[in-house]
Amino acid sequence: MTELNQIDLRSLVAGHKRTWDAFVLAASPLINAVVRRSLGAYRPSEDDVLDAAQDVFVRLCAKDFRLLRTYDPARAGLSTWLAVVARSAAVDFARRRRQAATALDDVPEAVLAVEDRHVEKLRIPDGLLTERQTLILKFLYDEERDVAEVAQLLKIDAQTVRSTHHKALLRLREHFREEAP
Repeated sequence: MTELNQIDLRSLVAGHKRTWDAFVLAASPLINAVVRRSLGAYRPSEDDVLDAAQDVFVRLCAKDFRLLRTYDPARAGLSTWLAVVARSAAVDFARRRRQAATALDDVPEAVLAVEDRHVEKLRIPDGLLTERQTLILKFLYDEERDVAEVAQLLKIDAQTVRSTHHKALLRLREHFREEAP
């Protein structure tokens, strides 16, 4: 069995399959242990640990081994660096799992205690926003269109939609901040 410190990093980032297989075999115990410890508070199943560990390997080889190429042996040992990467990936994995618990669309409105007919529309004073800002807010919020759709409708760049939206929100925040008692 190959140890981590015996892995030829140049061959690894060059994408040689045998080197990658040896690396995975050598790094798996460390990565699995770090992931298991990092996810401990979430009481992960064995499948969760294996999925999170798989995420670490995916990160390492993604985009032509971009992350793996950032490893600098002068700054840390490979096992230390892999432990940091594994912990980061495990934390991200836990966050994704926690966020994906229940889709908002799957929660009945009665549980949310919000119904459209009870929500008051915000009264925007005339002249506060430009016509374009008002139109973009209408498309984005009232009609629930996405940025690409709005850009296509108005025959403008999507970045212009995002920028105009941002400027409109800044104006609204400023206006309502001044108005608050």
